[in-house]
Amino acid sequence: MGDEGARKDRFHQELEALKGSLLELADLAKTALDRSITSFWDRNQGLARQVIAGDGAVNDLEVAIDGECIRLVALYQPVAVDLRTIMAVDHIIAEVERIGDLAVDMAEEALELAKFSPEPLHPEIITMARRVQEMLGQSLEAFINRDVLLGRAVCREDDEVDGLDRSITKELLENMAPHREVVPADQSQINIVRHLERVGDHATNIAEQVIYMVEGENVRHRCQG
Repeated sequence: MGDEGARKDRFHQELEALKGSLLELADLAKTALDRSITSFWDRNQGLARQVIAGDGAVNDLEVAIDGECIRLVALYQPVAVDLRTIMAVDHIIAEVERIGDLAVDMAEEALELAKFSPEPLHPEIITMARRVQEMLGQSLEAFINRDVLLGRAVCREDDEVDGLDRSITKELLENMAPHREVVPADQSQINIVRHLERVGDHATNIAEQVIYMVEGENVRHRCQG
């Protein structure tokens, strides 16, 4: 094997390692999301604090992967699908890091909710949370398998999440008007709903990057079709 062949092999080995690091980051953020959802639904303050304490690891790994993306482009000067893959990874890690931030925000709301009387949470919040968890899992599966059809399916699911955001928020606001004593707790629930909607947006953005990586088509904000 010549020098050029060896160089190509090294590049593709390092590219696979890069994708592995992204999946490691995604696993950290996904775990944080799962724990934050459990923390507010079960009123588990200890779990909420675990999510908050773990945010530094997500941030540090995102920075490291970003640096590796820059290094690979500078060292190997990839083109076509290889370049798109690195660019997609660099965009996806930013989306994943923001999901980790939103998990922290929800964990903080879980601690806030614990200050109030334990009124039942809006039942559709857990439905919305489960849908968002599925979207994130599917977007990552689409990345692993280079599955454009699954990526587009994730985009379509975002409409359902947006609808739940609107309907839950409307009902909570209507409940707050005649019952001033529930305003702080219901406001925390509205904040959680907003954070979940943003997680859905980031999962959609990951799916859009998968489509770009595989097909070379920029479908940001329009991959639902």
